[in-house]
Amino acid sequence: MDAYTGFAMVYDLFMDNIPYEEWGAYLKGLLQEYGIYDGLVLDLGCGTGIMTELLADAGYDMIGIDMSEEMLGAAMEKREQSGHDILYLCQDMRKFELYGTVRAIISICDSMNYILEEEELLGILTLAARNYLDYGGLFIFDLNTEYKYREILGEQTIAENREEGSFIWENYYDESKRLNEYNLTLFIREESDYYRKYEESHYQRAYTLDTVKTLVERSGLRLLHIYDAFTWEPAREDSERVCVICRRKEEQENSI
Repeated sequence: MDAYTGFAMVYDLFMDNIPYEEWGAYLKGLLQEYGIYDGLVLDLGCGTGIMTELLADAGYDMIGIDMSEEMLGAAMEKREQSGHDILYLCQDMRKFELYGTVRAIISICDSMNYILEEEELLGILTLAARNYLDYGGLFIFDLNTEYKYREILGEQTIAENREEGSFIWENYYDESKRLNEYNLTLFIREESDYYRKYEESHYQRAYTLDTVKTLVERSGLRLLHIYDAFTWEPAREDSERVCVICRRKEEQENSI
């Protein structure tokens, strides 16, 4: 995958419209609702480590996993500045490995939409359910919805120009395959004030809520809620993003 090579250099710049502080407070609230006030938490698809840092600020011992070396490089720069003891691992989230179990796994900013096959998404959930979540631990992830891909992004072209760089985002959604493709053309300023051109293609899959429910059940996790993203309200037909909250069953539940 060539995604998040050039884009990693300017990811934080162009994603500055995301309310990370609010999302971090929401995740902290969810974790604490289920008694997780501290301990190990995995940020799966951590990107440049913004949310990883926020949860470290909240007192969690963070692990971040991403397959982009460039994104992890930016995350490690943040770690150097903050002084947090965060472990970053360069791994494919479809077959991630940890040294032990964690109290919770979070995955936001539609990282799970990059998982293009149902069986691969099931594999991630199953790894959490069988190997890497503490009994009673939470798996929280968000997803862009079919509605967003079909009605909001669709056949859109988005462009943005800033001093440090510019991008053109051409989006295509194949409704029959539930596959979203966006092609990025980036112009990133270098030290000499010249701009280098980068081109990347990204692919994301839209999952129906029924499919998500089925995969969670098959994995052995227990589905707690599917919320309209970053609220405590149930997902709606016109939700653009949803948050899925699952729990690993307690040991005695698995033996029943």
